[in-house]
Amino acid sequence: MKRFLVISNHTAGDCVRALKEVLASGYLVHFDWGCKDGEHTGWATLEAEDKGEAMLSVPPFLRNQARVVRLTKFQAEKVAAMHQEVS
Repeated sequence: MKRFLVISNHTAGDCVRALKEVLASGYLVHFDWGCKDGEHTGWATLEAEDKGEAMLSVPPFLRNQARVVRLTKFQAEKVAAMHQEVS
């Protein structure tokens, strides 16, 4: 499985609907929210086969505004090797 960051923005007016739909879909435990600080965005890090599967964590009415980013962890050795390739 690959790891993805899901970024889902919504308006203050859509906040309750967004939270209820994420709860109903079973993804609420994966998201952190900025809503109480005035940043109506949810961020989730989750495992999925691809970006499309990760996008399913976002309520359908918000998917056209959401972003999914594949995450990669780099090992120190890999970074050193990448540096040598560029030099």
